[in-house]
Amino acid sequence: MISGFRTRTVIVFTALFVSSASMASAEPRSSTAFQMAVAEFVPTGSGVAEFYRENGFAPVWVGETPEHVARRSRLIQALSSTDMHGLPQGSYSVQTLIDKMQTARTTRDLGAVEIKLSKAFVEYARNLQSGALRPSEIDDGLVRKVERVSAKDHLKGLVAAQHDTYFDQLAPQSTQYRALMKQKLVLETLVNQGGWGPTVPVSKLEYGDTGPNVIKLRNRLVSMGYLRPTANPEFDGAMLIAVKAFQADHGLATDGVAGQDTITELNRSASERLKAVYVALERERWLPRERGERHILVNQADFSAKIVDDGLVTFETRTVIGKNTHDRRSPEFSDEMEHLVINPSWYVPRSIITKEYLPKLQSNPNAVGHIHITDRSGRQVNRAAVDFTQFNARNFPFAMRQPPSQSNALGLVKFMFPNKYNIYLHDTPQKNLFAREVRAFSHGCIRLADPFEFAYALLAKQEEDPKAFFHRVLATGKETTVQLEEHVPVHLIYRTAYIGPKGKVQYRRDVYDRDRKIWEALQKAGVALPDVQG
Repeated sequence: MISGFRTRTVIVFTALFVSSASMASAEPRSSTAFQMAVAEFVPTGSGVAEFYRENGFAPVWVGETPEHVARRSRLIQALSSTDMHGLPQGSYSVQTLIDKMQTARTTRDLGAVEIKLSKAFVEYARNLQSGALRPSEIDDGLVRKVERVSAKDHLKGLVAAQHDTYFDQLAPQSTQYRALMKQKLVLETLVNQGGWGPTVPVSKLEYGDTGPNVIKLRNRLVSMGYLRPTANPEFDGAMLIAVKAFQADHGLATDGVAGQDTITELNRSASERLKAVYVALERERWLPRERGERHILVNQADFSAKIVDDGLVTFETRTVIGKNTHDRRSPEFSDEMEHLVINPSWYVPRSIITKEYLPKLQSNPNAVGHIHITDRSGRQVNRAAVDFTQFNARNFPFAMRQPPSQSNALGLVKFMFPNKYNIYLHDTPQKNLFAREVRAFSHGCIRLADPFEFAYALLAKQEEDPKAFFHRVLATGKETTVQLEEHVPVHLIYRTAYIGPKGKVQYRRDVYDRDRKIWEALQKAGVALPDVQG
């Protein structure tokens, strides 16, 4: 398909060369006429218009120099292969652009073609660099602010670049993006070949079992690359190892038992996995290009938090994320961690006070006695002197605070990156939740399974003995803020498909249903999978 476009492009370029050469050898009025044509077709008040005004309305695409030729060629090639990145074609059909170039005969025609090519380039550049979708339009938990380069700056960068190298800089340069692109090609080939074959009936299969369902499980594991082909009809040791490996790659409990959850994930088609990769590519385009040499990465779908130093994971722990209800799901955004608080107080959010605690206080003024009720001056309120039944969610005048303690809702340390969503990372007294496979239980903040060790890792950059320092402060029992001398970028992401540290693809469940929404939005924008379902 692309080679066909290239062949036709040669014809187009020949026609344009004649027009460009004629324009170059004509009277100055021809140059003025071209400028007037560009000004006529450029969108008023747009970044494209601003670029051309500053550029003296000089041609970016329809000139006859090798640079103009290279730009035209590369643009047609790029627009012809947007599907390589899982992107929609956009609002400009390649065939339409080629037709416009082929039929250009007058200076006015060339001006129109110039602007059409610029608009197509800007749309392509924006989609590839920062995503085709606007996160906030898809889900209210997608509060990430995407860095977007202006149309003017894209065009300026293109003109300033050596040859057509600007195109090579547009896609994310991250290892994750490149690995996802490779996985996309693998899955597309697999889908076209029919996928992983027959599914496995949902049942419980474990070590020592035999029968037709075990054979189907074996065949599925073989086709997915987890097991070597064999005629053994028994759930043997090799199959046990294969099931555990599959479970590890899919965020399941690695017990080696093929129960309902494991078989459900096994039965997901190659097409379903390909959709997850398409969504992951779009999500990767939303992230900041500069993540930070040291940064914190919280993957909500993986229930994990990592510290990454120079591209390597140097610390990792399990997490609990927000409960899957409309007012508790953890949002996705990036910020900077500024400090940690040892022996923190828990200042109860207004939403929890009015929705959960006020009804209890109205039934019993002594309810939730571990929480201090304070007035606007911070003084503790005598509960016996207050008629809580006179208040509602709008007029409740008090604040509520749980002082530092072992049973504090935030545990013994919290990690702060101040944001308007009131989201942070923290310890928790509810350690039992970390043994769960799906860990969505909080009010939105991220709970850490190993908060002390997380603190040691952060403080290691500024304390000679971070563990001793931490426990010295902890032993005081006093609420203490410890500033991080170097702020650490924090990225709260949600990735159901990603490439693990050993280069192996990992899949996770869409606990918040966000990826389904993103995929539907990509489809609506024009992204399509191969026809064959597998």
